[in-house]
Amino acid sequence: MAQFTAEEKLIRLIDKRFNKGVVQYGLIEEGDKILIGLSGGKDSLALVELLGRRSRIFKPRFSLIAVHVVMKNIPYQSDLEYLKSHTDAYDIPLIVYETSFDPSTDTRKSPCFLCSWNRRKALFTVAKEHGCNKIALGHHMDDILETLLMNVTYQGAFSTMPPKLMMRKFNMTIIRPMCLVHEADLTALSLVRDYKKQEKNCPYESQSSRSDMKGILRQLEEMNPEARYSLWGSMTNIQTDLLPEKVTNNISNK
Repeated sequence: MAQFTAEEKLIRLIDKRFNKGVVQYGLIEEGDKILIGLSGGKDSLALVELLGRRSRIFKPRFSLIAVHVVMKNIPYQSDLEYLKSHTDAYDIPLIVYETSFDPSTDTRKSPCFLCSWNRRKALFTVAKEHGCNKIALGHHMDDILETLLMNVTYQGAFSTMPPKLMMRKFNMTIIRPMCLVHEADLTALSLVRDYKKQEKNCPYESQSSRSDMKGILRQLEEMNPEARYSLWGSMTNIQTDLLPEKVTNNISNK
């Protein structure tokens, strides 16, 4: 029986979860042209690698481009040469798109929201210009579960970032091919591959509550090692007869 190294076992595990997500949620189809949002972080670097390797499989045939959005009013120091060398390794063209946003234009929204929204808008713009029908984002399973917890806690809504989201208004589909991949495995992969960390000095990042949700997810897994799978399963196991009926009046104590 073949013996695998720790590195080989890690790659096989990530590939297994990645491919399961792609197939289970029907994320890639014949003839797709997919834009990869490449921020330069470990998750997007891993996404380039995973999609790049899968694109060399005979079926289904699909093509890729990667886009790095430079937000000019945020002091990022992305190593564009490194990003290009990474995409070149998988024969993926890299496009660099510059934009900016003014946080004072909408004080109702946090700067993090406005930055994310403008980055997403840039991806849609480039995708349309290059004839892409799908945009692939580097969100992993932890991101999706943390968003679920955030939405329940802060928005009072049982919702999250789905593996596949059809944006009919823009005639575009957002896919998250790493939806079943664990962040811990991607962290390990980044060490194995020696991904170069992109320096970021964001003045708004401390306002994000996502790091708090990471801690809560860890606590839940300490209580129950299978907690992430229970949370994931709950999203498709909505037992409406055991939930309160929707009412029109506001139940808030405020």
